[in-house]
Amino acid sequence: MSGYQKPEAGPGGLRLHLNENTRGCSPYVLDRLRQLDATAASIYPDYTRAIERTAEWFQVATDEILLTNGMDEALFCATILALRGIPDGEAIVVEPAFDVYEACVRALAGQTRHAAFRRDFVLNGADVLGLVTDRTRMVFLNDPHNPSGARIPQDTIGAIAAGAPDALVFVDEAYAEFASGSFIERALGEFRNVLVGRTFAKAYGLAGLRVGALVGPRPLIARLRDIVPPFSLNSFAAEALVAALDDRGYIDEYIAESEESRRLIYEYCRRKGMQAFASEANFVLVRIGPRASVAVAGLAARGIFIRNRSDQPGCEGCVRITAGHVEDTRRALAALEEALCDAR
Repeated sequence: MSGYQKPEAGPGGLRLHLNENTRGCSPYVLDRLRQLDATAASIYPDYTRAIERTAEWFQVATDEILLTNGMDEALFCATILALRGIPDGEAIVVEPAFDVYEACVRALAGQTRHAAFRRDFVLNGADVLGLVTDRTRMVFLNDPHNPSGARIPQDTIGAIAAGAPDALVFVDEAYAEFASGSFIERALGEFRNVLVGRTFAKAYGLAGLRVGALVGPRPLIARLRDIVPPFSLNSFAAEALVAALDDRGYIDEYIAESEESRRLIYEYCRRKGMQAFASEANFVLVRIGPRASVAVAGLAARGIFIRNRSDQPGCEGCVRITAGHVEDTRRALAALEEALCDAR
């Protein structure tokens, strides 16, 4: 699978360009990993506890969920399910979008059709359904949306799923912990063609261990079991997942810090006359304007990495800043102030 350009950052810097939890994982996770003996590495993992605990967490049945090696594997396996054996199969991607969507489609020799958000990252379902053809087999939706942090209303997602019954609608909820509401309940109760992807990389601090999940109707999950490798998660990831879910307080603290960090970024942008898009994720998209590249470089020179999103549709002059731990945010805003002053 090619096409995804992984952002780089120098060692030892403050990484605010990949929306990671820079504080690290819960102490529960480290304690559990330290308790493991050598057989954790030498024998194949048993996922029983991890599946049961995750199903309980999302309030679904164990046969309505499938653990994956991060969101990337979830996306790729879902794309295999949708496009495998379909000559000239098409997928619809709403731009701007996570590069991996289109990379997955290309890997299956599929074609991509592109929809677009309207002003301020509002998605009109009719714009997506207008692209549906008799070859459309997949639609990617991202809620909350990256890089804007905007929500796609559940009724819009539902209208797209109902209007494209022959397509698999993949709802990427990588940042759902920071928002109000998930499409999981409606996906299970109302639709046969909707999968919801979740990750434990962001709010849970497990990005380095690669833990994700697919949630959907039993028939879809059953078909995916023939695609997702039987030992997709390593033993350490499976144990870490259970430990992370046992520490809800840690997760709630990070979510609260993210909310405060977003407030600080909004306040800074109001003072500076810059547009900050309202976000329900652990990042904020800020329209700096022509100085965006200079600001990104200026922060990098100070050991702080943010993401330049100017090359994406609707994001001209924009940077994305992870809004996680409050001290990280304060440090980044102080450095941004210096970098913008230097650019004058």
